[in-house]
Order: sequence, then structure tokens, then C-alpha cells
Amino acid sequence: MSVLSESTSRVATGPIPVKIVVAGGFGVGKTTFVGAISDIKPLTTEAAMTSYGEGIDDRGEVSTKTTTTVAMDFGRVAVDDAIVLYMFGTPGQDRFGFMWNDLIQGALGAVVLVDSRRIEDSFPALDYFESRSVPFVVAVNRFGGQMFHSVDEVREALSISTHVPVVSTDARGRVAVKETVLSLLDVVLQRALAKAKTN
Repeated sequence: MSVLSESTSRVATGPIPVKIVVAGGFGVGKTTFVGAISDIKPLTTEAAMTSYGEGIDDRGEVSTKTTTTVAMDFGRVAVDDAIVLYMFGTPGQDRFGFMWNDLIQGALGAVVLVDSRRIEDSFPALDYFESRSVPFVVAVNRFGGQMFHSVDEVREALSISTHVPVVSTDARGRVAVKETVLSLLDVVLQRALAKAKTN
């Protein structure tokens, strides 16, 4: 029986914990995304960016960024009485990539955040989840409330499979983040139902 299908019977004993991962390139908005929806003050491992990172951490279009995640972000949100989400944001720099294997242990799925001004930065996260058959959705973050490329253009540029949802989101807004997370949960549920039919 899947985690989601057990939710109704488990309400009496407490909500089911569900882990999801929020990933993406450097400065794409992962910390903001987790913080926007978390019911608790999110745990962050932000460190000041220093001159040692020059030439390594490309700030590009996010030149005002002064801190960066060096381990993970963590937030908690109650979906309903049956399910509680535990959200883990990954570090974006390549040199912290070794932590991803630990962060995805037990994860039900992932949100891959995309900055459409730096589409190429999304390839490592997409390749990572595809190679591990982890369900995921792609969310194009509307920086400054703007979309620099359409959802269809992003899908084509990243060669994203048709079964993977590509949505727009605003990492600063609780409603937009919630809709993105719900789209991921729908993907997870549909995969679980498809698997149940084949068994």
C-alpha cells in the first residue's frame, strides 16, 4: 500500500510524514520557496558569500545575492490532517552535490526550480532525478513576477518529457508554492496508481 493511500486510515494515529526535495541551480530560489510555505520558521544553512567563491559561484543574473545554502533548507507544512510535508532544499553549487544522495533518501518526489534566465543551470538537477526515477515537476520561478520564457519554451529548451509537468511559480508566494507542491503530489499519486494497476 502506498504512503498516500494509507493517509485516511492513519489520521487517528497522527499524520503521515512525506518528504520532498526542492532542487535546482545556484540562486534559483530554493530557500525562498521552502520558506514561503513552511508552517514553522525554516531551518536554513545560509553562509555569507566571500571572495573565495569568486570564479566558482557564478551570480549571473542574481548579482545581489550575498548568501548561499551550504547544506540544506528544511521546512514543514501540514497538507491536511492526514499528511505533513517535510521539505528539504538542496544546495545549488556543484561542489555541494555530494549531499544530494543523502537528502533524497526516503523522498517521495522533487520540485526542480528553474530560473528561465539561466536555463542551462537546470540540467544537472533534471539529469539527477531522471537517472534515479524520482518523480518530479519542473517549476519556472517568476523572478520579479516576470516570465522570461514561456513554459513551453522552457520544456523545449530542456527537452523535458511530456509526462513531467512544467509549471510557473513564484517562490515568494505561499499560494503559488502550494500549487506547485500539489502538482508534485498529483504526479506521485498518479505514478502510485499506475504501479498498483500493473501489480
